[in-house]
Amino acid sequence: MADDDRRVIAEWVDSVRGPVLDAGSGPGHWTAFLGDRGLEAEGVDLVPGFVDGAAARFPHLRFQVADLAALPFDDSSFGGLLSWYSVIHTEPERVPVIMGEFARVLRPGGTLLLGFFDGAQVEPFDHAVTTAWFWPVDAMAEELARAGFDVVQTYARTDPGSRPHGAICARRMEVLG
Repeated sequence: MADDDRRVIAEWVDSVRGPVLDAGSGPGHWTAFLGDRGLEAEGVDLVPGFVDGAAARFPHLRFQVADLAALPFDDSSFGGLLSWYSVIHTEPERVPVIMGEFARVLRPGGTLLLGFFDGAQVEPFDHAVTTAWFWPVDAMAEELARAGFDVVQTYARTDPGSRPHGAICARRMEVLG
């Protein structure tokens, strides 16, 4: 966990009221980070191995396999949603569906914190096992606005020797669509 990531997420935690979903929880470390700060946190990931590993590492938290484009939760289930580098492997044409799902499961006024790789334009790059995508912060903010979010704050940074990072904190509008 990079110190800057930890700081941004810890600041966001203060805005969350109610249960929080770590969407794309991977190994579960951010879900645990949220739970350690007193939030009722649970994680979902598409990869069963990640879910099994997270559940073994953090047995006091709930994890389940789920597709971010079809979350298994009722409307307005969460006060906060963390998606930290969870949509980086999503083809740009599928991102609106996921942002719509994030808005659906968040309560009106709930907040989303989204982390991704920042770039001059939406474009693919080689990353680990499969293609990932750069997104300009402004372009991702537009996707969030279309899904029913008001952007609260944006972040951008470049750490030495790594790709540029972007993050957006957004609040779900009271009325969607």
